[in-house]
Amino acid sequence: MKIHYISAENSILNHFLAQLRDVNIQKDSMRFRKNIERIGEIMAYELSKKLPYKDIAVQTPLGVKHTTCIEDNVVLCSILRAGLALHTGFMNFYDNAENGFVSAYRRHGKHGEASEILVEYQAAPSFQDKILILIDPMLATGQSLVAVINKLMAEEKPKELHIAVVIAAPEGIQYLEENLPDNVNLWVATLDEKLDDHNYIVPGLGDAGDLAYGHKL
Repeated sequence: MKIHYISAENSILNHFLAQLRDVNIQKDSMRFRKNIERIGEIMAYELSKKLPYKDIAVQTPLGVKHTTCIEDNVVLCSILRAGLALHTGFMNFYDNAENGFVSAYRRHGKHGEASEILVEYQAAPSFQDKILILIDPMLATGQSLVAVINKLMAEEKPKELHIAVVIAAPEGIQYLEENLPDNVNLWVATLDEKLDDHNYIVPGLGDAGDLAYGHKL
């Protein structure tokens, strides 16, 4: 798996990441969503540098300009619900992309013990031989992402698979490396230290879905 760490160089990305983590700033859910969206735009731009392009000729009022545009169809697919704001950032750049949405959650037993990850809701276009960008802000254990990918790939195969996450834990990256093909591209805005005993990313930022959309039952 090819890993791209976007925050390795200083940029305004780090400014938005710092605001996401700040316990005072993140109390404003609208600002939190907007920062996630802006990070999505930055990631969409960086990812675009690795996509295939084709030559085109554009008619202007004064002549013809020879330039390039993205060659293949792009499908954006986010994992509900935390991925929605990040998805919006990508849509702002890939305005011709098709869009899909998938739900994934861990079902717990009667006494709180963890059970399997369920991937139930799926509304996605065909991505056969297209570029699929899978969007999820937090890569913790990696198990939900792998479950979603296995579900999506059961019948169709994209030309390229890119995974975009804002914050990743080393444990999650290792799990993806062990369970996904070598030709997958993982885009990470920033890498954190570890997972705690509850599988939360440390130092992280908390629950991205709750911060963006309110606490769930």
